[in-house]
Amino acid sequence: MTANLGSQVFEFDEVEHQWIPMPGGVRLAARIWLPRNAGTVPAILEIIPYRKRDMARARDERNHPHFASQGYACLRVDMRGSGDSEGHMPDMYSDEELADARHVIDWIAAQPWCNGNVGMFGTSWGGTAGMQAAVKAPPALKAVIANCATTDRFEDDIHWMGGCLLTDGFEWGATLPAILAAPPDAATVGPGWMEMWRERLAGLNFPLSAWIDHQTRGSYWRRGSVKFSTDDLSCPILAIGGWADRYSNSVIGLVEARPDLCYGIVGPWGHHYPDRGEPGPAMNFQDVALAWWDHWLKDAPMPSWPRLRLWQRAFDVPADRIATRAGRWVSTDADSADSTETALFLGETGLSWQAGQGTSLSVPSDLQHGACAGDTGYFGRVGGLPLDQSPDDARALCFDTEPLETDVLLVGHVKFHCGIVRDMEQAQLACRLCEVDPNGRSNLVTRQVLNLQRDDTLDGDAHFVSGRHSHLCMHFPSTAYRFSKGNRIRLCIAASYWPLVWPALCQASMLVDTTDARLVLPCPSDISPAEPLPPPHILPSNPSREIHSDGPLHRETGETAEGEGFHLWRQPWSRTQFPELGLSFSSKTEMTYTISAENHAILRCSVSVVYEIERPDGTARIESNLFGRTDPDGLSVALKLVASWNDETMAKRSWTYGRGA
Repeated sequence: MTANLGSQVFEFDEVEHQWIPMPGGVRLAARIWLPRNAGTVPAILEIIPYRKRDMARARDERNHPHFASQGYACLRVDMRGSGDSEGHMPDMYSDEELADARHVIDWIAAQPWCNGNVGMFGTSWGGTAGMQAAVKAPPALKAVIANCATTDRFEDDIHWMGGCLLTDGFEWGATLPAILAAPPDAATVGPGWMEMWRERLAGLNFPLSAWIDHQTRGSYWRRGSVKFSTDDLSCPILAIGGWADRYSNSVIGLVEARPDLCYGIVGPWGHHYPDRGEPGPAMNFQDVALAWWDHWLKDAPMPSWPRLRLWQRAFDVPADRIATRAGRWVSTDADSADSTETALFLGETGLSWQAGQGTSLSVPSDLQHGACAGDTGYFGRVGGLPLDQSPDDARALCFDTEPLETDVLLVGHVKFHCGIVRDMEQAQLACRLCEVDPNGRSNLVTRQVLNLQRDDTLDGDAHFVSGRHSHLCMHFPSTAYRFSKGNRIRLCIAASYWPLVWPALCQASMLVDTTDARLVLPCPSDISPAEPLPPPHILPSNPSREIHSDGPLHRETGETAEGEGFHLWRQPWSRTQFPELGLSFSSKTEMTYTISAENHAILRCSVSVVYEIERPDGTARIESNLFGRTDPDGLSVALKLVASWNDETMAKRSWTYGRGA
């Protein structure tokens, strides 16, 4: 087999399945690409739970064959308990998982085709796994590329935001068990695949209960959160993110914490490898990665990269899907000590450049606030960008500047200082920063929510006295933006953010005290225009797969016949077929959020995930259905999973959480 680009240096051989032994007897399954006649070479590892044989096969073939053609041994390994690998996965980032990555690195370095230098890369879970391995890294691990990854599993992952429960966690709570419940493949694992599958189904876990139970940062979320171990990072990391994906918040913080080891790139795209980045402009991920690997694994000169390259957005007319964002590439060395700050002060009439007399203003409590939010971006779905924020602005307390007399630049973490008075301990504050054009269109710049019950560290509870004034300092996720002359800057404040965030059980009455309340917009002093990043290749040029779809992703918001408000999205059947293997992987997903017309304290969400894997020896089907509900008695969740083979039920599993569990 050869690479699909004219620039290949080496032909390579592909090993479809290779066992890698772990201490304790579990074997992990790998797919390997080895350059021919290259002698001993550096190796590049990607280890994830997303099924090398079928589910992620097409994506794998964009990266690994190209890297192999450039003289690297490449390995795609299924994590324990997933795909073709043995064992069980009790939860994300278990001690066994973290140890497995290190053992795999040691195994690779000892192979006769490896020169002892290993790199590690991945997106999302795989990128986070790479950063975790870089903490007191094994000697063979020389460098990491972490794409759309998190350094803080509590604050910047799929489960919580500002101490508030994300409804994305329910979708992931239904999706991850479905992925892990799918069978290994007989063509790779061999005749013992059915026994292996039965054991996997019997040991299947429901980690959502732990994700909901651990409501403060604590030791559970700190495990594997590199943010708290940056002093122990011992190999270089290139962190890549996209502003349409909240995981991007980790990039600037990582570079600021370890500018001696870390570089960062944040583009306009969502939760994807950036060669398929949307919104664009997309980036040639493979060639940027090779420049990184060539330096750290082959001793080539280091490219003259700035520490941070960022897509500085500008005003776009809001839409569900945008092909190319307005903006430009900028660079900075991310020295937070050398930055300028623009302060805007809150008053009764809006935002101004001068502090005025303070006043107390009521925060609206409308559970429809958030209807224009779009996705958090964690799942990389097509579209789902924030819509025109004007309807949500009307449900919030808003503060506007006068039309700007000059552009205002923002790079970094916006800070919002104010006083809060509330009558209940449990309360949420949802804040949005927007840019409003002369036509009244409101474009979301950044947003944050806070559980006011938690302290500043999110590790415990804050001291609360009903009616007493407390000072708030809210840190927004990092961003890079240019507010345009003639437009307005708008700060919006509300008491909930449904359906992205599961609301507090009861709605508190809150006042914002604007005495010395201010919005602080940072911008490094060394910010400067940067050269555009290279456009992407089309990889592979001769794909081994065919994709069929029953239609595009569908989103809808409205009211039922009974007057209930709902938000839903539906991804119809999508089928990826690999004709040479006689194999296909199909999926469909739907999620619905509902709010009661008569009692807004009654909220529901449902998730349906279905996978089908067709192979020469039969068809597997996995159905996972989750139902979550909150009412005056609290939150309850139920999940049912059914696995079948050739229409015969192999397992029925169910879990419950909360009331009635």
